[in-house]
Amino acid sequence: MKEERQVLVIFPHPDDEAFGVSGTISAHIANGTPVTYACLTLGEMGRNIGNPPMATRESLPDIRKKELEEAAEAMGLTDLRMMGYRDKTLEFLAPGVLKGMVEDLVAELNPSLVISFYPEYSVHPDHNATAEAIAEALADMPKETRPTFYTLAITLENPDVVYSVKEYTYQKLKALRAHYSQFGATFAEREKDYQNGDADIAERLENERFFAYKFADDE
Repeated sequence: MKEERQVLVIFPHPDDEAFGVSGTISAHIANGTPVTYACLTLGEMGRNIGNPPMATRESLPDIRKKELEEAAEAMGLTDLRMMGYRDKTLEFLAPGVLKGMVEDLVAELNPSLVISFYPEYSVHPDHNATAEAIAEALADMPKETRPTFYTLAITLENPDVVYSVKEYTYQKLKALRAHYSQFGATFAEREKDYQNGDADIAERLENERFFAYKFADDE
C-alpha cells in the first residue's frame, strides 16, 4: 500500500465505507496516515430498520449515527465528519453545493488520496451524485497538485488496485458489525461462514478493490 500524506474518504451513507474500504482505512491509520471520513447523510431513509425491527423511521437517524461512530472507533478513525445533508436528496441539491463542499475539504486537508464511488457506476443516485461532485472538484485542480481519486464501482470489473487487508480483518469485522440496523443477522451468517473457511467470502472480505478515476488530462 502506497504511503499517503492524508487520505480523505467521502461517502453519502453510514455503512458505505464498511465492506469496501474499512480495511484500507484501518491500514492507513495503522501506518500513521491521517484519515478523514466525511459522511454526507445519516442514511435516515434507509429501508432496513433491523430484523426483527429495532427502529422506527423517526429513531433511525440517531441509531445510524451511533452505528457510524462505533464503526469509526473500530477502524481507529478519529476525524469523522457528519456533513448534515439529507438522505436520498443529494442529486437534487442546487448545482455546485456538493462540489463546493468537496473543494472546502480538499483545501483544508490537502489530501494525496481521495476515496469514494465512481461516477455513473455506483447504482444509487446518492452514490453517483457524490462521485460526480468529487470528480468535478478535482478536475478543476492543476494536475500537478490534484490528489489521486480511488473509487468503488459496483458495475465495473477489472479494478486497477487490489489491496490485501487480511491483516486488518478484525477491525473490518467490527466495523461491519457496528452497522447492525443495516446488516444485522445477514452479516452474522456471513461472518460465521467466513470463520468456517468459506473461500469466496474470505477472498471478498480480505481484499479491497479500487478503480483509479481517469481525468480528461490524464495521459
